[in-house]
Amino acid sequence: MAKDKVSQEYGSLVFTDADMQDRLPKPTYKALRRVIDEGKPIDLDIANDIAHAMKEWALEKGATHFTHWFQPLTGITSEKHDSFLTPKGDTTILMAFSGKELVQGETDGSSFPSGGLRATFEARGYTVWDPMSPAFIKDEVLCIPTAFISYTGEALDKKTPLLRSEVVVEQQAKRVLKLFGRTPKRVVTNCGPEQEYFLVSEQDYKARPDLILTGRTLFGCEPAKGQELEEHYFGAIRPSVNAFMKQVDDELWKLGIPMRTKHNEVAPCQHEMAPIYEQGSLAIDNNLLTMEKLKLMATHHGLACLEHEKPFDYVNGSGKHDNWSLAADGENLLEPGDEPDENLQFLVFLTCLIAAVDEHADLLRASVASCGNDHRLGGHEAPPAIVSVFLGDELSPIVQALIRGKHVSAHGGEEVDLGVPALPNLLRDNTDRNRTSPFAFTGNKFEFRMCGSQQNLSDSNVVLNTAVAEQCSKFADDLEHVSSDKFVESAMAWVTKTLKAHERILFEGNGYSSDWEQEAKRRGLPNNKTTPDALPCMIEPKNLEFFEKFNVLTAKEQRARYVAQAEQYAKLMNIEVNTMVYMVKTMYLPALYSYSGKLAQGVETKEHIGITDVATKQTVQVLTDGIASIDAACKDLEAANKRAHAITDPKAHDDAYRDEIIPRMKTLRAAVDSMECICDSSIWPVPSYNSMLFYV
Repeated sequence: MAKDKVSQEYGSLVFTDADMQDRLPKPTYKALRRVIDEGKPIDLDIANDIAHAMKEWALEKGATHFTHWFQPLTGITSEKHDSFLTPKGDTTILMAFSGKELVQGETDGSSFPSGGLRATFEARGYTVWDPMSPAFIKDEVLCIPTAFISYTGEALDKKTPLLRSEVVVEQQAKRVLKLFGRTPKRVVTNCGPEQEYFLVSEQDYKARPDLILTGRTLFGCEPAKGQELEEHYFGAIRPSVNAFMKQVDDELWKLGIPMRTKHNEVAPCQHEMAPIYEQGSLAIDNNLLTMEKLKLMATHHGLACLEHEKPFDYVNGSGKHDNWSLAADGENLLEPGDEPDENLQFLVFLTCLIAAVDEHADLLRASVASCGNDHRLGGHEAPPAIVSVFLGDELSPIVQALIRGKHVSAHGGEEVDLGVPALPNLLRDNTDRNRTSPFAFTGNKFEFRMCGSQQNLSDSNVVLNTAVAEQCSKFADDLEHVSSDKFVESAMAWVTKTLKAHERILFEGNGYSSDWEQEAKRRGLPNNKTTPDALPCMIEPKNLEFFEKFNVLTAKEQRARYVAQAEQYAKLMNIEVNTMVYMVKTMYLPALYSYSGKLAQGVETKEHIGITDVATKQTVQVLTDGIASIDAACKDLEAANKRAHAITDPKAHDDAYRDEIIPRMKTLRAAVDSMECICDSSIWPVPSYNSMLFYV
């Protein structure tokens, strides 16, 4: 029977296992599978065979170039294209690709953010093949996923520490599972990124310098209609958007990205798509590809895709929910089981997650810190800056009973004795969803909801993976020498003790309430509301030691990441200020001068013939006062930005933008937005929220 179109095209642009098996010598294929399935190191002797097969496959697909596809500290992806072409000297060519070119590439390391790891005169950087992620073809280029390191071996990217963290969480989880009599070949993280985004008319986008330069609207008064009617969420998808979504699906499926769900989100013009779960680093690679395709495909339909966390005030922002779990040989370790032994194993890993989040809530918050996310967190269905764990109706009573040493009623009302070994049967997917919770258990996984829509999830997963590895290590250290007949009792005692120690992180209520903010302070939970508040924890001695202990990041690498993130925050803020000033001087003020002058001239003409126009005269006065306010606020912002820009210390630089610049930006925006509300819409120089959010 003939295959359907999707089945035929799915993964057609990926160098799949079937392609490898078909094209590689059997010994080479088996060796490569050991690398992929068991995490074995790559043998360079087989690289030439793999490179030849990969090149032949790519040429058949129409590729002419190859690139090492990597993730520098910018958070997006980078690529340098080299052709397969090799001149023979007789006006003919060979199409060649060697094992050396597959395994390692060289690029300029000084032009990427490095946080001071590399000086400009020390430019060399290397890209190193990551065989765990398959090669793929994009725009007639063979893309080889790689790590990116400096000449002296430091990580200059987001993938390298992610891969290191996946190694360490596997090692420590295997130690735990061994105590349960299990010896899996692989333990891997699974990730399912839910990607939110906005779509606007490309014509409107091109008319807004703020959207082009910063990704968000720096000005705009509140629209007459927002999301209060709750009609957009899961509503009928407009034909233009549906055509776009269909093309995105087709392109992603060809790349082997298992995109499953698409729908309208809560805010007007907001949408979401979500894939089936994949292994952690591969899922993140695929999410970065998804973000790229969303932006590209939108232009094919006269649209612009906005991936900023808060492109519009007054409505929901966009997140990227990081659905995280751990699996041993395909079995989800966060899946509550039906047997007592399985339940004990689940409770151990659940406890490790809870303790991991509590121990490193500061680093988790820092991992999602950005200019964009600062506008999103804490409102409009985004979680607050206080990190807490939500367990839901089924798990929360069980965990509380363990902490208190009491009995508990199961979900169906039957009393369950939590003595060993009679542990409760836990049900799947029977808990409500708390949209104000940063870290929520959702049946058989945890959903980290603080991540921003344009974020590379490597940052969050590096922290999460390493933090879970640390707790698994503690469990194994404490119980590896316990006799088998005492293991269950000792494991339950460890679970109870650990849950008691980390009870403060558990919260089932409304994360937006002022009461919770006070309660969190009483519990000693960090509340780092802004990026400048959140980032400094990255270089605290305890956190430097934490990453170094598990060989995920050296202290030097972590300090460099802090500097790079702090610098990026200040640079983005400076761009926003410059954009505001540019728009005020070249767009808003000229429009207001013209409009107020036109009205004033009309008043003068009417008075000349004896007509008194009080209303228009008052409007002219309001416009004149508004122009003065805008001019003064703009000059004040420029001067303050000049002072802030001169600061060289990263923390002081960021603090200045938080304390001195952001309040002035709000003042300037308020002054401009108040004028939009009284101006003739035909003279307003940019599309309004009313038009952008409700295009046909």
